[in-house]
Amino acid sequence: MRRPRLPRTRAGRRRLLQAVMAGCVLALLPATWMYLVTGDRLRTTADVPRSDVAVVFGAGLWDGEPSPYLAHRLDAAARLYRAGRVKVVLVTGDNSRKDYDEPDAMRTYLTRHGVPGERIVSDYAGFDTWDSCVRAKKIFGVDRAVLISQGFHIRRAVALCQAAGVRSYGIGVQDKHDITWYYGGTREVLAAGKAALDAVFHPDPRFLGPKETGVSKALASAR
Repeated sequence: MRRPRLPRTRAGRRRLLQAVMAGCVLALLPATWMYLVTGDRLRTTADVPRSDVAVVFGAGLWDGEPSPYLAHRLDAAARLYRAGRVKVVLVTGDNSRKDYDEPDAMRTYLTRHGVPGERIVSDYAGFDTWDSCVRAKKIFGVDRAVLISQGFHIRRAVALCQAAGVRSYGIGVQDKHDITWYYGGTREVLAAGKAALDAVFHPDPRFLGPKETGVSKALASAR
């Protein structure tokens, strides 16, 4: 197999360098968009504006229990609820097969940590971030929310929910920088491109379905 040859002339090498630089700029544009859109929307559990709804995104199960990363997200949601900064928690995750149920595992965890079951609403078709944001708006009627995820993911979550019509603030949960953290950060660079396309073209979620009244009923009972 022949190896590609570098241009021999100075002009050819210059054109190759320019093409590489242009490719790098294009690759970074989606990430730059996310930072611009979310620049003033990130907060902590202590200073996030009060909101009716917190949205917690799924992050995997270990033997039917929330993974450590997901547990940290849920811990933050429970702190917000106990502090009176949110009234309802919408848990959104994957339940595409019978033996894998992120939302119910998230609900069980939250109830063990002081959030009443009637204040928790489950979205069983949050298959990715865009789907969760669109369904929060179109299915559950959420117009404003606090979003909770890891630091490497929260900007994408806020940017996509803003694009879906949910005015959002984000809390990026901090975790130790282990191999999972580095994998998540690397994945976000690649996911930024899809996020930008979702924000522009607004594709339908994998499953939309009929409108649900869980959030409005939970808020009514909270009052």
